[in-house]
Amino acid sequence: MAVLTITNENFETEVLQADKPVLLDFWASWCGPCRMVSPIVDQIAEERTDIKVGKINVDEQGDLAQQFGVMSIPTLIVMKNGKVVNRAVGAMPKANILALL
Repeated sequence: MAVLTITNENFETEVLQADKPVLLDFWASWCGPCRMVSPIVDQIAEERTDIKVGKINVDEQGDLAQQFGVMSIPTLIVMKNGKVVNRAVGAMPKANILALL
C-alpha cells in the first residue's frame, strides 16, 4: 500500500476512522534523520498490508504536530482505533520501527 500524505483535511478519514493500525511519520524536508527514516517507512508501507502508513510534514501541518505534542522529528506514532498506542522519536532501524507496531 502506498504511503498516504496526511493533512488536516484527511486526518479524520484516513487515521481516526481507519479500520487497521496507522503508522504516522512526522517529518520535515530539512531534517537529516527524517531522510534516513523515510525510505524505511516507505518500505514498511509496501510490505505490510495489515497497516496504513501516513506521513505528516510538520512545516505544512503544524496543527497536527501540535495536537500530538511533536517536539522533535522524526516522530513515529502508532494509532489504533483513533488512539495513540505507541510513539518513538529519532532515527531508528527497521526492526525497531516494526517493533512499535
